[in-house]
Amino acid sequence: MHGGDARGSTIERWTHPVTEVRFIDGRKAEALSRLGIRTVEDLVRHFPFRYLDLSATASLAEVRPGTEATVMGTVHDIKIKRPRPRLTITEIALVDGTGAVIGVWFNQPYMGQRFRIGERLAFAGKIEMEYGLKQMRSPFVERLEDDTDPETLGRVVPIHRATEGLSTNWMRRLVTEALRYGGDVPDPLPAELRTARNLMSLRHALQAIHFPADANQAAEARRRLAYEELLVMQLGLQMRRHREVTERPGHSHVLNGLASTRFNSVLPFELTTDQQRSIEEIMADMVAPCPMNRMLLGDVGTGKTAVATAALAIVADSNTQAAMMAPTEVLATQYAGKVGPLLDQLGISWRLLTGSTAASERRTILAGLADGTVTIAFGTHALMQEDVTFRDLTLVIVDEQHRFGVTQRLALRSKGEAVDLLVMTATPIPRSLSLTLYGDLDTSYLRQRPGDRGPDHVTTEVVSRAGRAAAYDRVRDAVRAGQQAYVVCALVDESDAAQARAATTEAKRLQSQVFPDLRVGLLTGQMRPVDKQSVMQSFRDGALDVLVATTVIEVGVDVSNATLMIVEDAERFGLAQLHQLRGRVGRGELPGHVVLFADPRTEVGRERMRAIASTSDGFALAEQDLRLRGEGDLFGERQSGLPSLRLASVITDLELIAAARADALAIVGHDPGLGSADNALLGWEVSHTFGAGWEWVSAG
Repeated sequence: MHGGDARGSTIERWTHPVTEVRFIDGRKAEALSRLGIRTVEDLVRHFPFRYLDLSATASLAEVRPGTEATVMGTVHDIKIKRPRPRLTITEIALVDGTGAVIGVWFNQPYMGQRFRIGERLAFAGKIEMEYGLKQMRSPFVERLEDDTDPETLGRVVPIHRATEGLSTNWMRRLVTEALRYGGDVPDPLPAELRTARNLMSLRHALQAIHFPADANQAAEARRRLAYEELLVMQLGLQMRRHREVTERPGHSHVLNGLASTRFNSVLPFELTTDQQRSIEEIMADMVAPCPMNRMLLGDVGTGKTAVATAALAIVADSNTQAAMMAPTEVLATQYAGKVGPLLDQLGISWRLLTGSTAASERRTILAGLADGTVTIAFGTHALMQEDVTFRDLTLVIVDEQHRFGVTQRLALRSKGEAVDLLVMTATPIPRSLSLTLYGDLDTSYLRQRPGDRGPDHVTTEVVSRAGRAAAYDRVRDAVRAGQQAYVVCALVDESDAAQARAATTEAKRLQSQVFPDLRVGLLTGQMRPVDKQSVMQSFRDGALDVLVATTVIEVGVDVSNATLMIVEDAERFGLAQLHQLRGRVGRGELPGHVVLFADPRTEVGRERMRAIASTSDGFALAEQDLRLRGEGDLFGERQSGLPSLRLASVITDLELIAAARADALAIVGHDPGLGSADNALLGWEVSHTFGAGWEWVSAG
């Protein structure tokens, strides 16, 4: 904490155990701990997840099917039905003098035991018509202790997540006491910033989000608090960036050297405008006197590899070294096979280092890296091992970087002084998500595809499993034409115990029953690395007609003769993953076609299938995928050090995220350590919020 912190004893109260709050004894504290609430701050920040607007209720005669509504009434009847084994249906009939609505819950018999006939309740949910009656399926229920009181009827009731032993009414009471105990908090946001962004004060926002006067006030409170948590996260990212980049003298690479000037002449295709612009951005970073911190976001088939090769050429011209790390041996080997020949033409020495590299060869490679005779190292996690040293490492390229932990990325970068960093991903990331997770990185985008491969070069169709025979005929036609096909399965083997086809079983079935005259291979992530390499090489060489695989082929696998892909159980995959998979076909001059076997049972599932079939824009799909599947755990182990978001949403808050990032850049630009009087409280917030990760952030 900053010395002489202006928050004084008030902020100290936030760190006190929750038992300091009135009414919380040992039993209630134990119940709160099940909700992750252990300190006063945890309780103050236990925000409502929804509200019941009792000032805007409708009579049961007024509500219309297909609309969301909040209604109040008296419990008229409670029934628990058991139409068949392992199925219970609980029905609670609510009446209000104008009509009735039935609340319906499946396999929740306890709902019928929570309430009694004659009680006053509020239901909130979607009105539907079933058998001529208005229903709400699994509505939210609030017990109304006195809904005849005008104050009750006119208020917005917050609904906090509760737990056994603590009702929502008790949660409201405890939050009220927590605000009395520790809600008088000095605002970390400078007044000038609050005014510029039209934000209410922290004290006002905490009161308003828990107990708003109306829906608009709740929304404004959420906006203020969401902005603050986004700003704190962005400040942490920008402070780390400042320490990694601005405060360190970087290596000024040589521009327009021999390898760089010859680079275009060894490429077998013309660079796209996106590729040229990205290379120029990378060149400018590498020539600058501070380390590069850039992410290259490329849609499927847009040519990230060529851009990365241009960066490697600059390193060679500077007489230094580079390391290019991939998450799998298949991908690392492919990069060596694809980029290596280009480097050979440019006279640049390179080697491949993986966990499968023979001991004698490994010793030779390590010696070459240590004395500088090897300029470029391709590899996997093996590059991070302690005995791997470089004479002068100045560039690290991390491909599919979301598969590596932050500490892993830094471990490789630490093998040199002020090393330039280029992280790449072929998984399009929504702009809101990239700004949130990777706010400390500059970004370059690749959307155009090299050559004449337009958006219709690869077509996609969703087929019911009943259409399997026609899809297999397509495979035979492709093979007769001298082409190859993939069959992708979600599971490796039957022991995974799910209603889905497994790769090992499917490979045997296809070979013995469907394609006995074709050469069928199998590739899974569980195979030994040497076996995976052997199978992939056989497929590349044309020794296999059909490759049955799991998602191990999702990224980077490049076989230009593969033109057809069948994906089993496509509804089990995310949109981004399906987009990556289909990027494995049509990588040459011949067009590609993808058949997705799917029989989605939900509207969301059907919408996902329609989306993947109708667009080839990976960034548009990424936005839709995020919206459909929700945010989930965006801040897990792979992005360790980042705090979770309580209120802000990467789905709906793009404008707020962009504003927080712009403000964080400006603040850190003027006050890198957040040590000024205006920013001291923000500095405390960053340190407090990042917690144990703060040491890592500060260390750069």
